[in-house]
Amino acid sequence: MIRFIFAALFVVLFLLWSIPVSFVEWLIGKKWPDAKAKSSLAYVNWAFRVILRISGVKLTMIGHEKIPTDTAVLYVGNHRSIFDVVVTYPRVVGLTGYIAKIELLKVPLLRTWMKNLRCLFLNRNDSKEGLKTILTGIEMMKAGTSMCIFPEGTRSKTEGEFLPFHAGSFKLAEKSGCPIVPMTLNNTGAIFEDHFPFIKKTHVILEYGDPIYVKDLDREAKKTLPDDVKNIIQQTFEKNKALI
Repeated sequence: MIRFIFAALFVVLFLLWSIPVSFVEWLIGKKWPDAKAKSSLAYVNWAFRVILRISGVKLTMIGHEKIPTDTAVLYVGNHRSIFDVVVTYPRVVGLTGYIAKIELLKVPLLRTWMKNLRCLFLNRNDSKEGLKTILTGIEMMKAGTSMCIFPEGTRSKTEGEFLPFHAGSFKLAEKSGCPIVPMTLNNTGAIFEDHFPFIKKTHVILEYGDPIYVKDLDREAKKTLPDDVKNIIQQTFEKNKALI
């Protein structure tokens, strides 16, 4: 329980301290929007690293060198825990926005930082609004901002159980011309969800796969892309279970 208390206390203090910081970020953004995004990314990533240290997370990272550095990318990962974002965000290459559920817009301060980081909020219950969000993400990627999405749409309740990957998520890569980077997470549910409300010391594995350039795929391969990426992540997950 003490890890949970310390982590929760840090998050509260971080959000309170971020009130004056976000005002400074707003001033910076009026003239230098890219500088604002980069400084916000550094600030939030520092906070995530602190949370991981408080939580006792030991991270094994594999394949980070595979992430292209000359273009925006679409990170695609399996989703088991709220810690998936905390684990992966400090490892992104360059400016990166996450596709989040629209309900997070209701959370004060958090939504401000998410907007600063160029996150987008997806309404999965409204196809028209969802399409607008995807189109916005495509334009952002064309302009150089990477995106990260968990195409299952919600967290899996069981470790190793993968929900269907929504095909619409992959339009971000197909229409922007940016590569997909498969991102496999093992054991993040053991940090918190598996024994709520306790946070426990946990070994997590994060592996990045070979980038997939959708523009080089034929028509049939594009049709099966969601299932193919899911299979890559699932196979990597099974492989890495032995390392936990």
